[in-house]
Amino acid sequence: MTALDTSGSTIQGWNPEDPDHWDSKIAWKTLWLSTFILIIGFATWYLVSAIAPMLNQIGFNLSKSQLYWLTSISGLACGLFRLLFMFLPPIIGTRKLVTLSSLLFIIPMLGWFFAVQNTSTPFWWFMVLAFLSGVGGGVFSGFMPSTGYFFPKRMSGTALGIQAGIGNFGISFIQLVAPWLMGFTLLGIGFVAPQRTDEGDIFVHNPAIFLVPWALVGAILAWTMLKDVPIKANFRQQIDIFGNKNTWILTIVYLMTFGAFSGFAAQMALLINNIYGANSSFAGTFENLPKGATYAFLGPLIGALVRALWGPLCDKFGGAIWTFIGCLGMTVFTAASALFLNPSDPSEFKWFLTCMLIMFFFTGLANAGTFKQMPMILPARQAGGVIGWTGAIGAFGPFVVGVLLSAMPATAFFWGCVVYFIITTALVWIYYARPNAPFPG
Repeated sequence: MTALDTSGSTIQGWNPEDPDHWDSKIAWKTLWLSTFILIIGFATWYLVSAIAPMLNQIGFNLSKSQLYWLTSISGLACGLFRLLFMFLPPIIGTRKLVTLSSLLFIIPMLGWFFAVQNTSTPFWWFMVLAFLSGVGGGVFSGFMPSTGYFFPKRMSGTALGIQAGIGNFGISFIQLVAPWLMGFTLLGIGFVAPQRTDEGDIFVHNPAIFLVPWALVGAILAWTMLKDVPIKANFRQQIDIFGNKNTWILTIVYLMTFGAFSGFAAQMALLINNIYGANSSFAGTFENLPKGATYAFLGPLIGALVRALWGPLCDKFGGAIWTFIGCLGMTVFTAASALFLNPSDPSEFKWFLTCMLIMFFFTGLANAGTFKQMPMILPARQAGGVIGWTGAIGAFGPFVVGVLLSAMPATAFFWGCVVYFIITTALVWIYYARPNAPFPG
């Protein structure tokens, strides 16, 4: 085998399974830098979920259905972008992939910055911006397989858990800091006028422009510091993953685990507002109703943290058992949450929130376990493709959840999820987690 040579932009002789042909410093540098940019990407993806609940307060007049569509269309776009990005790592390499991705985030950021300042901005343009925001989550299906090339299988749970988990922090980060950033003039650009609400001035455009310089820094660092590994495959070679039945089973699983995580994270603020808050039957009768923007960041924060922390445990005990436990917990607490969707008193909110947050905890377990399974069950190149493919399908979660919530009562949707979760949990047990399972991993 060719001796390890890390002097050029493409590393020669790279093989993570052979200590003599692997450089841990390069692997970890790639992981941390691409994860930093992935955080910005997820924040870009969920920028719409932070802005949408504020639009009617600053002079727009959007219906509940339009707001659900606005927060769901970025999920549709993310899934479509992931179907593209999943093929890019072995075609253009890590360095170009990460650099280009960071620059692409700037387009929707600038679009949102200007659009929310003009109350005559049409709904169709908001939909376009929401669609473009999906690229922030779309790069996930390129980043994860790319990072997988840099680590041995024994460390795959830790590496992919860290990248996916910390990357997911971008969701809770933007939902947490957006309300704070909207509260004051940012970076001295006082010539940009605030929007006005009953509660005073607010700068809804701030979160979008805040992210721009970080994306530029990420692109510069990626271009100057990252390297490629000699793994190449064309489009035709990569589609052989669809002949492996594990691709389809794991797709069903990840649509449950990450689909629920991303879907409920995108719609949580609107759910709270519509069931317990300003748009609920309690409005005008009760005071101090919960505001969705205050609590929306908690679920994705918990799910992302658990996913990041559980990687080493998946490496130690295997991914399948944690996927099963996560799926089982998600099923139970989604059912429990459904019991509080038709409240008779606002005080029931604390029980609804508690059940949903526990459900998010179990999404972290299940997502960490699933991504540990893939490199163990599948060959290296197929594992990267399946990670990208399942990530793409799971990213449709916000779109599926948003569309269904706009078309049916929340109670019917939640119980439908429970049925799907039961079926998926059974598949995990039968194929992966039970004693003598055909594909343990």
